[in-house]
Amino acid sequence: MNALSRLPIPVEGAPTPRRRHARSGTFGVLDIGTTKTVCLIARIEGDGTPRVLGFGWQRGRGVKGGSIVDLEEAERAIRAAVGQAEEMSDTKLSGMIVNLSCGQPDSRLLHVQWPINGRAVTDADLRAILAEGRRRGHEDGRETVHGAPVSFTVDETPGVEDPRGMVCETLAARVHLVDASQAALRNLGTCLARCDLEVEELVSAPFAAGLATLVEDEKRIGATVIDMGGGTTSIAVFAEGQLIHTSQVPVGGWQVTNDLARVLSTPINHAERLKTLHGGALASADDEREMLPIPLVGEEEDHIARIPRAMVVNIIRPRLEETFEFVRDRLEQAGVAKEAGTRVVLTGGGSLLIGARELAATVLERQVRLGRPRATRGLPETAGGAPFAVAVGLLAWAAGEGRPIVDVAPGPERTGNPIRRFFDWLKARA
Repeated sequence: MNALSRLPIPVEGAPTPRRRHARSGTFGVLDIGTTKTVCLIARIEGDGTPRVLGFGWQRGRGVKGGSIVDLEEAERAIRAAVGQAEEMSDTKLSGMIVNLSCGQPDSRLLHVQWPINGRAVTDADLRAILAEGRRRGHEDGRETVHGAPVSFTVDETPGVEDPRGMVCETLAARVHLVDASQAALRNLGTCLARCDLEVEELVSAPFAAGLATLVEDEKRIGATVIDMGGGTTSIAVFAEGQLIHTSQVPVGGWQVTNDLARVLSTPINHAERLKTLHGGALASADDEREMLPIPLVGEEEDHIARIPRAMVVNIIRPRLEETFEFVRDRLEQAGVAKEAGTRVVLTGGGSLLIGARELAATVLERQVRLGRPRATRGLPETAGGAPFAVAVGLLAWAAGEGRPIVDVAPGPERTGNPIRRFFDWLKARA
């Protein structure tokens, strides 16, 4: 019997091994958005996948454009969503993994070289490279909340994923940093503290959406995730299996609803219903003949106007075109259009509008598919669609997916819980 015959034979459908950075015990994730607040309480099973134990959902309040604008209203929504999940799971938690969408988050790629001088690369070298990248990327009024190496070059050898233990003279790295407004982060920390919760980790919202919807080949060959939320449209670019860029456009589903309400002079609630049931970006031959009832603002309930569906399409389409044009411009400005490849995955509630996929393909000149988050044990079917991609992605992060070999800890100190330390530091500067 040779050595190869003694190797284990892969079995189709065998359990996925538990990842090294997977959370232990029961944990919670919190997706704070403009139109909804979602809380999931879960644990990681023996096969490395999460199981949801409790689910809470509330209509978004106190949040605009991803940032908290009313502490009391946001606190009510968060408390209600977390309370629902805790009651369902019969668990009380003091901390959450939270999505980062506030403070106009932005990212940059930096190239850092570090002298090794003929010895083996250590963890300390990687931390030093990240610290140097963080120093170069610092801007007044903003704070780095996430940083990770994208790829390494060992002397003249590029494409090294993990250089630890390798001997070289010079180690170079592409470092990806995500930062956000300190004031917005302080408001987020204050709001969660009022809910008796701590931020255990912050995870970029579009990055989480990518973890929930992309397949491994898309991450490798290059893909762009567009998360069409209620208040913002977020972008995450993956290449070579790593996140290399994130950005955010201040346009979302709320703007579409507002356009309908303003042009048609109809109440906001009806405009939202109209968008959901009859909205779209593609015209059809029957649109002029299909008449829709429209209540008018300030009129009696029995005073109903009727408009052709074509009018609704003509209001929605320009706003979606503008959104995808913003996305295209952001990719070109960031210089990652080539690395992003030809693949785009649309997710979020806005992606469900009829014709959004086709319009995105036309404007972006790329292959586009709709991204539905992976099935998750214990998660209600009603919470398994595109609007919940970020929440499902936060579960994937908790299971150890997408974590870098070394991450930068926010704030000036280097001991203790990094996120708690960061918000303590922000409070001290207030």
